[in-house]
Amino acid sequence: MSLNVEQPLRIGMFGGAFDPPHIAHLALALAAVDQLQLERLHVIPTGFAWHKPRALTDAVHRLAMCELTFAQVKGAVIDSREILRDGPTYTADTLAELKTQYPGAEIFLVLGEDQANSLEKWQRLNEVLNNAIICVAARPELACPAGDEKSVSLEIPGMRTLDMPPYAVSATEIRHTVAQRMSLTPLVFDSVARYIDQHHLYQTA
Repeated sequence: MSLNVEQPLRIGMFGGAFDPPHIAHLALALAAVDQLQLERLHVIPTGFAWHKPRALTDAVHRLAMCELTFAQVKGAVIDSREILRDGPTYTADTLAELKTQYPGAEIFLVLGEDQANSLEKWQRLNEVLNNAIICVAARPELACPAGDEKSVSLEIPGMRTLDMPPYAVSATEIRHTVAQRMSLTPLVFDSVARYIDQHHLYQTA
């Protein structure tokens, strides 16, 4: 007789500046939910980005654009906890909160490969690795050369790879495109493009 053993919840965390969120962000979120079989994916815009050389766009706008971008992702939760947190934003703190919020759950930290390659510089990296399974999707410009097994520089035990279509797009490119008064199609959803236009975002490079 087989036992009906309840499986732990599978919870994803997908953090970033999302300034603005774009089609590659959406593709990564969809891949994570599908391939990791996540019950929930917390999409978490960065609060105070201590590691960024420039100030981020007001959090109200980044949250609103995330709501528009990730609306079609099953189980996605637009999570404002890092924005509401005082002081610098650290992934280790957010993962600890998620572990408390979901006792016994498996936590998956979803990263683009550029983020994964900067992990060595993260604050309290051991806590991050202890509290989450690292899941990485390659960006096209960082893809492995033929014959290479991976291009993430840091050895990460248990790291998982997410398969997704290549998207050569970045938030930096989008901000530059807006400043040049050029069309955002197909870099972001039409609803996000309209929001950017209505609120006069990114009009200077």
